[in-house]
Amino acid sequence: MSSKLKLSVFAPVAALALALGFSILIDGRFVSPAVAQDAAAQPALPDMALGKADAPVTIIEYSSLSCPHCAHFHSDVLPELKKQFIDTGKVRYVQREFPLNDAGFAGSVLARCLDSSRFFAFNDLLFKKMDDWAFKQDALTPLKLYAKQAGLNDAEFNKCLADEDLQKKILAVRGLGEKQGVRGTPTFFINGKKFDGAPTIEAFAEAMKPYLGTQ
Repeated sequence: MSSKLKLSVFAPVAALALALGFSILIDGRFVSPAVAQDAAAQPALPDMALGKADAPVTIIEYSSLSCPHCAHFHSDVLPELKKQFIDTGKVRYVQREFPLNDAGFAGSVLARCLDSSRFFAFNDLLFKKMDDWAFKQDALTPLKLYAKQAGLNDAEFNKCLADEDLQKKILAVRGLGEKQGVRGTPTFFINGKKFDGAPTIEAFAEAMKPYLGTQ
């Protein structure tokens, strides 16, 4: 992959973040200033969800594709959450973008360019392969391979990463999370209330009892 393409993808991230009211630390983390906004505001992109829309419990996760703790949740906790609560109609699970570095940001952009039916499988792949791409100087080379496996050809890959409107919307989703009190990943909300417990299946089950009763 050419250095020109690398620059065309990653260089605009800083400008877009600043335009939306973010500053960027040396390590690449995005930090927004305190801005008052209704915490119930809708995200800039459609929510990507698993489970029934009318489930009694909605769990929203703000995650970064370059976050090891998020990867642990998706490999060890989410499958059991899906088996016990999502597939049984008790929980609707929503994953929202909260990128922590440029590579994670690019991964989030690519996930949104895929057919929506492939969103979660692609994210799962990136979590599993995190050490191979998320902290590499040339993250785009492995990302291009994973995107091709998910159905994007080279032209679609390049077009996706150059989509500034999509980049802005993902940053806006992250900004909404910050305005809701998200300071790191993963952060969860259960029926709109921030969940401060350990992200284990037991802790989630306990926190959901008031909403599920004896179900």
